[in-house]
Amino acid sequence: MLGATHYTLLATSLLSLTSGSVGSDCKCPYGDACWPSDSEFEHLSSQISQPIIRPTPPQAVCYPASNPSGNCTDVQTNIFNGNWVSDRAGAYQNINFQAYISPNGTVSSCYLNATLGFPCEQGNIPPIGVDARSAADIQAAVRFAAKHNLRLVVKNTGHDYLGRSAGKNAFMIWTHHLKNITYNETFIPEGAPTTENYRALTIGAGVQWREAYAAAEQNGRYVVGGISGDGSVGAAGGWIGGGGHSAFSAKFGLGADNAIQFTVVTANGDHVIANAYNNSHLFWALRGGGAGTYGVVTSVTYKTHDIVPVTLAFVTANFTSPDIAKSVGTEFFKIQPKLADAHWGGYSFINQNSFLYGMIAPNVSLADANITAGPFLEFVKKTAGENNTMTGMIPAPSFYALINATSSLPTTSGSQVGGNVEIASRLYTRKLYENQSEKMAETLLSFPEGVAINHVAGGVVSQTDPDSAGLNPGWRDALAEVYTTVNWEDGATAAQIQAQRDVLKGQIATMEALEPGAPSYVNEGSLYEPNFKHTYFGSHYDRLLAIKDKYDPRGLFVVASGVGSDRWDAELVCPT
Repeated sequence: MLGATHYTLLATSLLSLTSGSVGSDCKCPYGDACWPSDSEFEHLSSQISQPIIRPTPPQAVCYPASNPSGNCTDVQTNIFNGNWVSDRAGAYQNINFQAYISPNGTVSSCYLNATLGFPCEQGNIPPIGVDARSAADIQAAVRFAAKHNLRLVVKNTGHDYLGRSAGKNAFMIWTHHLKNITYNETFIPEGAPTTENYRALTIGAGVQWREAYAAAEQNGRYVVGGISGDGSVGAAGGWIGGGGHSAFSAKFGLGADNAIQFTVVTANGDHVIANAYNNSHLFWALRGGGAGTYGVVTSVTYKTHDIVPVTLAFVTANFTSPDIAKSVGTEFFKIQPKLADAHWGGYSFINQNSFLYGMIAPNVSLADANITAGPFLEFVKKTAGENNTMTGMIPAPSFYALINATSSLPTTSGSQVGGNVEIASRLYTRKLYENQSEKMAETLLSFPEGVAINHVAGGVVSQTDPDSAGLNPGWRDALAEVYTTVNWEDGATAAQIQAQRDVLKGQIATMEALEPGAPSYVNEGSLYEPNFKHTYFGSHYDRLLAIKDKYDPRGLFVVASGVGSDRWDAELVCPT
């Protein structure tokens, strides 16, 4: 039965090539006459450590509904588990990126509910690829893709709100199994003087934050990193490519400020070191200049920090009127500069009905935490009513101990795994929070889904040279990131999906009007930004493009809303 399902997926992928052979300047799609032969794939297979993979949607085992071909219960149980999803080459954290909408409006996907009456199709999932276990595997795959002019997609965990790790009829390099972790007490970047050394953690491209945090903790150190409900975000993939924010960014900086060396396979198949002394331009671009654009990262080395005790302040509240929501929202935005100055960071969510707030202060005692954050907790309790509010402070000996001991920290993880979700964001300045907090509350509470706020800037982030990394320099003026979401159900038509996307476009315009020219975090952005070059990369775009052209002159690495992507059509297959 599984074989029959696979052949059905193969057939639908081939049948989708309704436009005939692509032009000679275009990437070669799966099933076209230019696609490599079986013997050529056999030769590639002889060069790599693992068998060629043929990713399929994990939901495929649920078909046909009357007689599932595999363990459908396993899929239904785990499709919302980020670690389970990341372990599967054909699975994506947001399942809408598994789907492909054709120009005629047909939605090609494979839904979890097999009884909806739709076939299970390959959709936007690359049908073939390499399960990389070493840099040599990646080198062979990159050279193969370049030789045959394939559209190349790099996938790690499948966490990507722009769908950059998916691609219809593309060739995949899956880096998830590059799990090496090394701690070094005196790491010296290649080419650096011996006086420049760090207590550093080197991690393979497939390492996830739950693994990186554990390794750092075991060595008595902390590494600046991201967070999700299950720690499944990749620590050396798209996170650092976008700049990488953290609950501790105000204290220790962004990921881009903590990365001190990369190893990367470039478009010509070379495996190179990129740091401040070797391939320094590439090093600059890899730190915030966008993922999947300059090469395939095989490892990242981060400087580490002393473990410090932390205090978590949390609030959950239900609102009984719009006026209460506005009052709490106004005060909440107003106090952000004060909290950032004290190095508080974390995550929150607010809409007309409820409020979730989880803020962490590094190296702050419970008594001091009560001085800085306590008054706001009391304000929420008084405004929303004690019966509608729960607040608290939780001290812990380290961040790792905290995330292992409590689930009180909101991570907006509902938007991260298993749903059809698209988002849009803005990084707003300190000035806006200080002077326009009421306007912020009025505007952002008008969004039906509300907004999430990532308190991941200010402090050290604002004190760092804006030109020190390829990251959008607008980050250095930002205090916190605000983002909103839209979603839809499985089986939605193209028209219904477009209606939700139109809502998101309207919200982008509203967020832009709140502070014109405000940047957006590329890792938590929208495909529908009207000026993605400015919004995602700011004044660094031209320099990033020059670096891309130096290391990838033929455009092997092209992703949606990435540097140089405007040179390609909407499918990222043919040059414009």
